Amino acid sequence: MKQPPIMKQPIMKQPIILLEKDGFLLRSISNSQYSIDFSIENNNIRVDKIIDFSLMKLIYDLNPDIYIYSVIEKISETEANVTLLMKHFFEDIGMPQRYSYVHMIKHIEENQIVFTSRSITDHVPENIPENAKLLIINNMCCTCKIESPHKILFTFDVHFDSSRFKPPPPVERMIGVILNKIFKRVKQFIENVS
Repeated sequence: MKQPPIMKQPIMKQPIILLEKDGFLLRSISNSQYSIDFSIENNNIRVDKIIDFSLMKLIYDLNPDIYIYSVIEKISETEANVTLLMKHFFEDIGMPQRYSYVHMIKHIEENQIVFTSRSITDHVPENIPENAKLLIINNMCCTCKIESPHKILFTFDVHFDSSRFKPPPPVERMIGVILNKIFKRVKQFIENVS
């Protein structure tokens, strides 16, 4: 009796921890997919009440050494277009300056608020330098899990266009340091509000 052929199972890459520091965890899931986890807690305020587009703006405003330009264009209470122009960090190694232009949707679910985003690719927003390249995000999901009114667990899952964004490992680690700086500032700001 002939045996059926053995089907090869796809080899799943184990996530690689790129940075784990001060409650911040950045992992590479694949060559174009990343995951970030951290939490924010403040017993003096209802942290669950500040999870909206203004929190996204706060992230950019607290980091002027990273973002040159940021605009959140609210379409409704649950939708916005977000434009970010980042400083040209990797010019010395020949990488282009990057900007992000995404359509973001806010979903409110039981015990969590989820922001989903994907790049807008049909035109370039205002105030973007001619040589800057769009950092194409196929899908980004920011899940804000409400542990209590005073504590939120954040998980960012980002899928970049792998044909256009494949940073070498040393650059991945540098990006991790930059992201850690961004979220550490936001965490400190929110946790110190009284």
